[in-house]
Amino acid sequence: MAGGEGGGEVTCVDFWANGFGMRARIALRELGVAFRFVEEDLRVRERSDLVRRMNPVHRSIPILIHAGRPICGSLNILQYVDDVWGRHDRRLLPADDPLHRAHARFWADFVDQKVFSSQTRFLKSKGEEKEAAKAELIGQLKQLEEVLGDRAFFAGDEFGFLDIAVIPFSSMFHGYEQHGGFSFETECPSLMRWVRRCRERESVAGVLPDDGEMYEIHKKWYGID
Repeated sequence: MAGGEGGGEVTCVDFWANGFGMRARIALRELGVAFRFVEEDLRVRERSDLVRRMNPVHRSIPILIHAGRPICGSLNILQYVDDVWGRHDRRLLPADDPLHRAHARFWADFVDQKVFSSQTRFLKSKGEEKEAAKAELIGQLKQLEEVLGDRAFFAGDEFGFLDIAVIPFSSMFHGYEQHGGFSFETECPSLMRWVRRCRERESVAGVLPDDGEMYEIHKKWYGID
């Protein structure tokens, strides 16, 4: 993998089951950037000295450290990785299409603000509240399926920014099904074909964890019996 513009060591501070951090690792792999992975165990309540120093505002991960300088926030990291290591023939966001870039960032923000919130409610709640959260979550994923349309990837033929923003959530699709008693193949068949297509890529396959292990650790995090 190439070291990239500006040189200096690249480190990604993250936890294997952190969907937001998976974005950073997939992006780095996709653009061929060599990096060191430092694991921050989210099962431990107290954050490490490294995280407190590199992200004193939020004390959260992922953190990308490039030549000693931290970049925080998963979508911000994706943009930085593309700006620094993207090439004229391979960008996560096309440099010459501001409308496409705005569109991709809008839907990535939709995932963070809407889908993740619905996931949290769905996994934490019970009874009627759980059923309402399930319906909301499925509805939001169907919206993303409509955005995808009949394209191979969200941007067309090229795997890019929005694909990287969304694909980590697929590692919890099995958990959603187990927790909610429904089938994604039935609810979102086009989205599931996109998931399988993404998972054929080395950058994705090398980062996404086992679906069963993801559900088990989320059951502990959310107190699911």
